[in-house]
Amino acid sequence: MPATPRLVLFDIDGTLLTAAGAGRRAIHQALRDVFGGVGPADYWFDGKTDPQIVRDLMRHEGHPDAVIDDRLGDVLTRYADRLGVELQDPRHVPVVHPGVPELLDAVESHSDVILGLLTGNIELGATQKLRAVGLDPARFVISAFGSDHEHRLELPEVAATRARAQLGYDVELVVIGDTPADVACGAGAKRRAIAVATGRYTLEQLVACRPAAAFEDLSDTSAVMAAILDCA
Repeated sequence: MPATPRLVLFDIDGTLLTAAGAGRRAIHQALRDVFGGVGPADYWFDGKTDPQIVRDLMRHEGHPDAVIDDRLGDVLTRYADRLGVELQDPRHVPVVHPGVPELLDAVESHSDVILGLLTGNIELGATQKLRAVGLDPARFVISAFGSDHEHRLELPEVAATRARAQLGYDVELVVIGDTPADVACGAGAKRRAIAVATGRYTLEQLVACRPAAAFEDLSDTSAVMAAILDCA
């Protein structure tokens, strides 16, 4: 049993689900509408926040930060609108990853573990993606989103601050994700990271980042729960 309650913060894309490219298509359309271009085609979205993605791509297009800042809200609004359309495209069906429903049930059933999110998605985008694969966003009690901070490494403290305010006590953060950026979010005091190779990165690449545990997928509920509850 953990001495300190755990707040388990799941990443979304590549960890809980695949949105089948809906996010990329939606953000590209929003960028075309607002800026007239989408940046380099080989840019990786993985592990980044939505605002960071917009900034990186538009810097490549030659736009100064002041202009990006001024138009960022418009881009993200258009992105969220377009995302809803893309997620309903029957040619690209979002799917939940193996073992996710069972693991979420197991986390919720444990008295010392709290279910949450740590994702680069803006909150509205996160909600739309979860609903697209039949996951209720309300299940995730305490979360941190890309709309809370542009820099992903700031999101664990956002979640910890919300936990203290909402629960009235400190928690240990367990970050579960599919990128080196997720593992980095689990580094530090009262934090741990569990990596899962259901995204772009291989298990070997993730293990090299030195998470507390790593899995090919989340289908072994008992093993993942043991890693979440591990007090070592």
